[in-house]
Amino acid sequence: MNDFLTFLLLSLFVVMSPGIDTALITKRTILDGKKDGYRIALGITLGCLVHTLAAAFGLSAILLQSAVAFEIVKYVGAIYLIYLGVSSFITFKKKKDMHQVANQDKLSKKSAFKQGFLSNVLNPKVAMFFLTFLPQFVSTNSEATVQLIIMGVIYTLLSITWFFIFVFFINYLRKWLMSARVQSAMDKVTGAVLIGFGLKLALEKQH
Repeated sequence: MNDFLTFLLLSLFVVMSPGIDTALITKRTILDGKKDGYRIALGITLGCLVHTLAAAFGLSAILLQSAVAFEIVKYVGAIYLIYLGVSSFITFKKKKDMHQVANQDKLSKKSAFKQGFLSNVLNPKVAMFFLTFLPQFVSTNSEATVQLIIMGVIYTLLSITWFFIFVFFINYLRKWLMSARVQSAMDKVTGAVLIGFGLKLALEKQH
């Protein structure tokens, strides 16, 4: 696995960045309490694990068939990370996220766990993220499937840890965490990190 520390830090930035997952967890926790907040967080992170397995086996097949194809995937990933970073600077992104949360209302009558799981598994943007993010850290000198699964599990553990902390403190820090100033600052920091990392990948010489 290449640059494990970089993977860890970048994953942490992505996990903590405000988005539809945060919005869903916030809404459910406020409406139905902390227990449902924990349940929807578990559903979302299990969805991440599903995407991880899909990416691991699919990308491993590509790697086995063609090293050139895998390099193309990595370049596409670099471009997508830059796109995510630029998107973090666009103010209407939050409005789109909240609109997507509003569309999730029809799922609110179901269990919190199921709502979180379906919102994540059925989101093509999440699938695209895992397909482009994880390959950036794969070393072609060892088993790709194992590396991808390990990274996916680590990402999932980071996610569930952050979401549980978020739910626990949301009743006390909600106004601060959800304030426009704090979310804007988090978006800008995350955007800068993603753009910088994407550019580094795009300009990095291949060995």
